[in-house]
Amino acid sequence: MLKLYGGVRSRASIVQWYLEELNVPYEFVLLDMAAGEHRQPEFLAINPMGKVPAIVDGEVKLWESGAIILYLAEKYGNLPKSLVERSIISQWILFANSTLATGLFVEASRDKETLQLLTPLNELLANQPYILGDDFSVADIALGSILAYVPMMLPIDLNPYPAVLDYIKRINDRSAFQKTIGKR
Repeated sequence: MLKLYGGVRSRASIVQWYLEELNVPYEFVLLDMAAGEHRQPEFLAINPMGKVPAIVDGEVKLWESGAIILYLAEKYGNLPKSLVERSIISQWILFANSTLATGLFVEASRDKETLQLLTPLNELLANQPYILGDDFSVADIALGSILAYVPMMLPIDLNPYPAVLDYIKRINDRSAFQKTIGKR
């Protein structure tokens, strides 16, 4: 059975959400980060960086939430066959995990980046329910998780971005989200 390693407040919840969406059985291994369990040799053999999330799926050991959700999408058949379509999904996952997360969650860049990032997202989501169109995808796991944390954790007024707010509500209403991130 796939093992997902995470901490109390970590991006492991993103992977956990996707596993729930896919209905894939997994074991969640909660590491006591304060006690340094992520720095023990057993875990460093999985992720030498000593960070979570990480998974072990048979012989496969992966870390970084974006890499893990792409792996799961590929393994469970949720990626399109077209290189271009797969690349667009990767683009959105990388955007969410680097550009969007840094722009919104790093206080030094937040004021400058919020308008620049959320305005085009709002325009896109005003015309479609999910980031790639009508269907929920792994790209929504990455993007939706970052955006869903904004009202929970950041002093950002999202009222100027009504389509982003509607998107966050759609994400929050998903049962798999409620079982994972929504419980926090």
